Amino acid sequence: MDRMSERAGRLGAAEGPPDSLEDLLVRAGHGDERAFEQLYGNLVPQVFGLVLRIVRDPAQAEEVTQEVFVEVWRTATRFDPTRGSATAYAVTMAHRRAVDRVRSAQRATERERASAISEQTPPFDVVSDQVEVRLEREQVRRCLGSLTQLQREAVDLAYYAGYTYREVAEILGANVATVKTRMRDGLIRLRDCLGVTSGAAR
Repeated sequence: MDRMSERAGRLGAAEGPPDSLEDLLVRAGHGDERAFEQLYGNLVPQVFGLVLRIVRDPAQAEEVTQEVFVEVWRTATRFDPTRGSATAYAVTMAHRRAVDRVRSAQRATERERASAISEQTPPFDVVSDQVEVRLEREQVRRCLGSLTQLQREAVDLAYYAGYTYREVAEILGANVATVKTRMRDGLIRLRDCLGVTSGAAR
């Protein structure tokens, strides 16, 4: 991470008043490499920190962080500052990349385990449980897609990335009360989409 920190320090020493991260990302979407370098310098510590918390390996965290910023550069044209902050855009992308890396490692481990016991036939109840879990995950993913951009960002950052209300508020550029309202409304919509009712028996 030393190389990243040194580069971020040099970039942070640029002369003149700092542009907003949203302006930098929009300019990067128009091919402005200097704007992207400034964006990188501002966001890399936060992105790396989040990725490291998830993958728990510094070398892999550096790799994933670089992948995130490559994706940010490639998709910068899609960024709409009216729908969310540049920080939330990058952090959400970082979280998804990091989770994908962890899941990929888990799948590799599972394949090795499955290969070692390939001669054994899993009991029916084990297969049934696996199918049920997979279906539940698909339903949750579909329901998350029904939320507004702001609701999804707040829920993603708080429940999947592990940020506190105050940290989510700082990332999204909103006050804590607004963040709590977004999350409450988003969780209510998720509950309704998933068909969960208080006191209902499954």
